[in-house]
Amino acid sequence: MAGDVRIEQLWIPDSVDGPDAADFLAAVEVGRKVRMQTWGSDDLAYAPLEKLLELADPYERQVILVAKVDGVIVGTVDIALPLADNHDLAEFTLDILPEFQRQGVGRQLLEAAEHFARDEGRHTILIDTNHPGATLSDSGAGQLVPGSGLGFVPLGSREVEFARLTGYTLQHIEQFSACTLPLDSKLVAGLEAEAAEANAGRYRLHHWTDRCPEQWLEAVAALENSAGEDGIPGAEDSDMVFDGGILRQAEEVAIAQGRRTVVTAVEHLASGTLVGLTTISVLALRPDVVFQDDTVVLQAHRGNKLGLLIKVANMERLTEQFPDARVLYTWNAPENRYLLKVNQQLGFSTAGVTGIWQKELPDFGPSVS
Repeated sequence: MAGDVRIEQLWIPDSVDGPDAADFLAAVEVGRKVRMQTWGSDDLAYAPLEKLLELADPYERQVILVAKVDGVIVGTVDIALPLADNHDLAEFTLDILPEFQRQGVGRQLLEAAEHFARDEGRHTILIDTNHPGATLSDSGAGQLVPGSGLGFVPLGSREVEFARLTGYTLQHIEQFSACTLPLDSKLVAGLEAEAAEANAGRYRLHHWTDRCPEQWLEAVAALENSAGEDGIPGAEDSDMVFDGGILRQAEEVAIAQGRRTVVTAVEHLASGTLVGLTTISVLALRPDVVFQDDTVVLQAHRGNKLGLLIKVANMERLTEQFPDARVLYTWNAPENRYLLKVNQQLGFSTAGVTGIWQKELPDFGPSVS
């Protein structure tokens, strides 16, 4: 067991360069080391300035609790509290330095985070566990399947054991995939030809970066609102209804955080309406590592390879605008067979899975006087 563990709320400095930023920098470094341990790289780790900018998100309040042993930060839990919707929800990201794992630090941090969330009126807690591809092929490790959807997490992993022991239930799985950039030009030509043959000139592409053209604003909001209509686990986590004003606010938040957004949408020529779009995010300080966000195609227009059409086009635009991008990461529900097939055609390979776990916190009992 670790020595005397002290749990406290992390002070958020105004600048990463200030004299009061030492603990913040140490907390961010814990997250980097944990991701190095899990994935073998720090591609998924925040840079300190990126994390500081994210904490100013007006749609989500974030509080970070830290565990200190002998005055040194050895673990963190990031508590995200949605402000625009899901007011009963809190999402935790728990990181413990490798050398302090299995010593009770994580349990103390998690209990403190649960108390904090309950004090804030949040009773539904989500937490995730991450499992690289190499851990999924061990047939002797056993498999734990989720409450809904497909996929599994390795039953014998430390993270799975911890989540179960602390009362969390596996809800669903997200498949984590990576694609090396830029795409091969012959591959692009072949996929573009395949998609063009399927849609037979009935559609037209539109592109923008960061800000949606005014003429498409409400159409994009409608597409975002349709994203959770397929019954795919994890796709309905938000009850926010988008409109043009909310999208404009979200764009301004992204720009303030230094994030760039590359978008390709597709118009159905006969009706003049947008029927699909896909977006890629580029972080301010890591232009070499980029992230696939939403890909949406309206149900009535599926079967025309529009998902393939827009994703190929958007990845090509990404490379033109951000030539330093070397890898694109994405998460998908395993039951989203169509997008997984498209990703496979594009050259994505499975890097691992993320398990999404849930716990319902009871209300405090009546006070006893």
